Amino acid sequence: MELYQLRTFVAVATEGNLTRAAQAVFTSPPAVSAQLKSLEDELGVRLFERQPRGMTLTAAGERLLVEAQRTIAAAQAMQAAAAQIRGQARGTVRMGTVSDPVSLRLGDVFMRLAEQHPQVALQLHQAVSMRTLQAVRRGELDCAYALCDQARVEGLELARLTACDIVVVLPPRFADTPAPKTLAELVLLPWVTSSPECGLRPQLEALFRQAGHGVPAGTMADTEGAVLGMVASGLGAGLMRRDQAIKAERAGQGIIWSGWQGRTWLCWASTGAALEVPAVAAVRDAVLQAWA
Repeated sequence: MELYQLRTFVAVATEGNLTRAAQAVFTSPPAVSAQLKSLEDELGVRLFERQPRGMTLTAAGERLLVEAQRTIAAAQAMQAAAAQIRGQARGTVRMGTVSDPVSLRLGDVFMRLAEQHPQVALQLHQAVSMRTLQAVRRGELDCAYALCDQARVEGLELARLTACDIVVVLPPRFADTPAPKTLAELVLLPWVTSSPECGLRPQLEALFRQAGHGVPAGTMADTEGAVLGMVASGLGAGLMRRDQAIKAERAGQGIIWSGWQGRTWLCWASTGAALEVPAVAAVRDAVLQAWA
């Protein structure tokens, strides 16, 4: 039995799908299937039920998943202890990101890691903010950038890097058309809303609550880039970070509405357990130095 087989087992259990699991462990679906079969043969039990819509854990698989996760964690702890004895940080760190790598100062982070900890490698996983924070809390990611307006999140160690102003962007047609004068008029426009897992969702809900309305159902996007694209095409108004909104306005993709502004924070998050691993601590230090 090899650790890579256990990691594949956990990936399939998490994703419920061979293709997505293969992407998570950086191999091919046939290789994932072969590793699972080999593991099942060695253990003498069936771990999954293969169904048209995906992979479902058997009762035996559910019991052994806990042991697999415990074994992987023990191996990582042993590697971390050895690295501490050597006084070195090494290994791969899985870090979640939001959609704009430039605003995250990732280039600076990579440069600092290369100079200070050349044996630490970063794997970047892009997703919406709340999804990445949940993945960090579950141990599926080691750390993450996220937009979050909370000072504390249960189970996480959160470092606020910079404040982000949030503004309303109207479709380009409002360059030649009278814009809404009040918040009450604004919320009656068509809107491109953000998904409940997006870091901008709390600001969207606050805006509509301030106007005495609920967030409308309808057109929704789960990334800032998608919101921009839909606003630019005229589907409705949307929320964006001010820095992105200014770029959009200069490019003729939207008009900033000056009657409302919200605020959130770009944060870096990890767990206390993950930060005991020298490589994760090294990434934290590189991120904080980049934002000092």
